[in-house]
Amino acid sequence: MKNRKFIVHLLLFFSLVGAAQQQSTRERVEIKGSVKGKENYEPISGVEVSTDKGYFTTTNRQGEFSITATIGDYLIFESEEFETVRHRITSDEDVDVLVKGYESSAVSRKEKRSSPYSRKVVNHQRFLDSANHYKRTNLEKSIDFIAQSIGQLGKRGNKTELSNALTALGEIYVYHQQYDLAISSYKDALAARRTVKTELLLGQAYILNSEFEMGASMLAPLIEVNGLVPYQRIEIYEGLGDAHKGMGISQKALDYYEEGLQVAQKNQISPKIIDLNSKIADTYARDNRLVEAEGFFANSLNLSKTVAPERKIQENEKVADFYSEKNRYEDEIQLRKQSLNELQQLPGLTVNKDNSATGQLDSITSQQINYKIGRAYIAQDKLDEAIPYLQKSIVEADSEDDLVVKKDATRRLSEVYRYKGDFTKALETYQDYVSVVDSLYARKEQEISRAARLNREIATKQNRISSLEQERELSQSKYSLAVTEQQLFEETSKRQGWIIYSLIFGMVLMALTAFLFYRNNQQQKLANNLLALKSLRTQMNPHFIFNALNSVNNYIAKSDERSANRFLSDFSVLMRSVLENSEEDFIPLPKELELLELYVKLEHSRFADKFDFEIDIDGKTDIEAYEIPPMLLQPYIENAIWHGLRYKEEKGFLKINVKEMAQGILEIVIEDNGIGRKKSAVLKTENQKKQKSKGMGNIKKRIQILNDMYKNKVDVSITDLYDDETGTKVTLKLRKD
Repeated sequence: MKNRKFIVHLLLFFSLVGAAQQQSTRERVEIKGSVKGKENYEPISGVEVSTDKGYFTTTNRQGEFSITATIGDYLIFESEEFETVRHRITSDEDVDVLVKGYESSAVSRKEKRSSPYSRKVVNHQRFLDSANHYKRTNLEKSIDFIAQSIGQLGKRGNKTELSNALTALGEIYVYHQQYDLAISSYKDALAARRTVKTELLLGQAYILNSEFEMGASMLAPLIEVNGLVPYQRIEIYEGLGDAHKGMGISQKALDYYEEGLQVAQKNQISPKIIDLNSKIADTYARDNRLVEAEGFFANSLNLSKTVAPERKIQENEKVADFYSEKNRYEDEIQLRKQSLNELQQLPGLTVNKDNSATGQLDSITSQQINYKIGRAYIAQDKLDEAIPYLQKSIVEADSEDDLVVKKDATRRLSEVYRYKGDFTKALETYQDYVSVVDSLYARKEQEISRAARLNREIATKQNRISSLEQERELSQSKYSLAVTEQQLFEETSKRQGWIIYSLIFGMVLMALTAFLFYRNNQQQKLANNLLALKSLRTQMNPHFIFNALNSVNNYIAKSDERSANRFLSDFSVLMRSVLENSEEDFIPLPKELELLELYVKLEHSRFADKFDFEIDIDGKTDIEAYEIPPMLLQPYIENAIWHGLRYKEEKGFLKINVKEMAQGILEIVIEDNGIGRKKSAVLKTENQKKQKSKGMGNIKKRIQILNDMYKNKVDVSITDLYDDETGTKVTLKLRKD
């Protein structure tokens, strides 16, 4: 009781101290941000920014502010231009306020339109739009526009606009497969301003660059972000699936793909439903689980028929590649022919297919499909059918100046002629192949030279962007240092240090006291349980002892000395084992079964005309692995004999069945076809009723205490064996651990 009062007083004391010092121990942070109009993003200067604890500042001409506050404080934005805004601080992230319907006065609008900063913001957005316009067609020009857009922001440029520009640069690099540069750009964008969009793009860039673990670690926290649009959430799950598939963790990849698929289906986002079905199928195919793979590929094929024709062609080719890998050439040929028919109905349209091996987009062309059909026929030794498709592939590749496909198709055609024995055509075709290889080699050299020049130009532009960013960061750091209150914060921290340390010491002391109190209670409870168990184990029902001695006396009276000696010998063995086990909570199950068999034999020798018995142990059950409380089953068997079988007019039967019903769970069933519990209760004397109640009560108490100590190890149920309420069935379930 004294311990409890001490803990209560200690809790009250430290609660009061903690409440009194709550404000002083919270973390102070420097909050930066901006105030702009929502429709036109015009900065609003002169806005009074304050906290509910008394700190105060105003926004500058760029609409930016910096103020010292504490986590949990409220920021208050006040101006004649709009209604007062309140914002609760939950972290040290930037706070950007967009004022809906903000319109400055005519004079102010004129000044802003003519101000250098406003013109720079407009130019910044114009250059950024131009960069996005040239993103797919001209890498050099789009990067140059990004550099110009960042240059317009100046040294004090807004971090939101800078982050948008760097994110756009990362998207440009991703489109042109410069993944390492994209990762660097996304990191710089996040340093300027953290957004879910940029974090998602960075995770995807890591995956495309085969840095799967980094991609997964980037995307995993985004699952917990609230307020995501369904498409973003789908992309997060899809990206995590791609990352784990890249790491070879197929089951985890499937789990993420299926999560994304559920979101896509719930929101009816058809393109993503097709993509995820296809990726799930591809993952199953990698694990050689062909039945599941084919099922999901069938889903993606059926769904692709309901969207744009080019999407159907993409899926046809992906599934055809799967059939090709599994040597299902007829199915492959059928799908590729469908793709040819679809392509013929879409003249001039370029269809791309995602290459999961490289993360790149490969073009799907008529010459490529014809070449793959020819290759499939060759794999089946159908050389005559292959020749027309290879020839058509060569003609189309020549007209499209596709030297790669032309080279492969020409080489294959030469091999087909050689297999057919037409060596003249084989030689002519091989000479064409050599000519194509020479042309391709020359083109590759030109591409390498052009790529080297492009890399030099990209590096120059990237250096320019990095220089602009470094200048902006340096200027921003000087500005931040000018407005901080670092000295005041440090002095306050020193004054509060002793309070914090005292609170920590008190909490440790309180935790230690609570732990000791809890441990003492647990030890006392354990001691009480052990004492109760020991007491209950010693209370063996005296029926058997007295009746056994009467049986010995009966044998002696009949001068049956041999039977009396045998009975006494067996009885002494049983009693010795009972006494030896009286100190144990559990004994091995085989030992308990031996004692039960000995007990039943003794009872059978006394009532041989009343019942027969059988002990059936399942041969597949490892009974050595189980332990059971000693003499737990004996009272149930005694009840079955004395109150069920003994009063039966004809000879009864007692069966004990032992088997393992599930992994780690053993079932022991005691069945007798005696008179049943209801009829037995009618025949009992008052003394017998008291004895039975006491014996069964002890058993219930033992089971309750054991289950409390060993976490529900034993479970017992008693039912009638037959529908007419005769016979009794006792079922005991014993858990291994």
